[in-house]
Amino acid sequence: MIWTTRLQQFSLLDLAALALLIAGWLWIGWRIENPPAGRLSVSLLMEDFRRDWMKRMVERDPRIFDAQLAGNLRQATAFFASAAMIAIGGGLALIGNTEQLAGVAEDLIQDSAPAFVWEVKILVVLLLLSNAFLKFVWAHRLFGYCAVLMAAVPNDPTDDLAYPRAAQAAEISITAARSFNRGMRSTYFALAAVAWLAGALPLGGAALITVAVLYRREFVSHSRRILLRIPPESKGDTVS
Repeated sequence: MIWTTRLQQFSLLDLAALALLIAGWLWIGWRIENPPAGRLSVSLLMEDFRRDWMKRMVERDPRIFDAQLAGNLRQATAFFASAAMIAIGGGLALIGNTEQLAGVAEDLIQDSAPAFVWEVKILVVLLLLSNAFLKFVWAHRLFGYCAVLMAAVPNDPTDDLAYPRAAQAAEISITAARSFNRGMRSTYFALAAVAWLAGALPLGGAALITVAVLYRREFVSHSRRILLRIPPESKGDTVS
């Protein structure tokens, strides 16, 4: 009964906009990772480029460039994980001081609401940021595993274990990148959720814009056209 009463403090438009945000977040993630036949997303195209990378690594001597690139990938995930943690801390501090937030919102949008409403709106942002943080941390660890596997690849390309071990490193790198991309999408939608502080319509608009931006980047962007000019040699083949 208490929660029913509290939910009544949100309008149907608020709930619809929140549902749109969550549905957009889930749908665009599914579509990127499960694209229609013949129209791969940038993320899936990059998977085969990662496999190509590990094949070329076997033939490269020395492999300093590969080690540096693996280290840069780990640094990127560490940066975003740290940024997400800082943002979560700021959000938690804001929950404990919703009176000032409510005052600012009332001045900007001429709307007043109980403290519980503002807390829920901030909590939605924090949940998305928390999901992003966990994805970034896991990606960081997986890129570390990938670096270890890369170091375990034999220096002799004719060694029977060289390409299979490189294939292992490629698949771990792909899994890490997938987790990193999920963390980035969660961060994008956390930024969109901030628009809820201005009302339901801004939230719905921000959700639609975020979905449109992500769809464009993955399926109709200039970078995708560049990647398709010379497609990767690997077509899911990680050994030969």
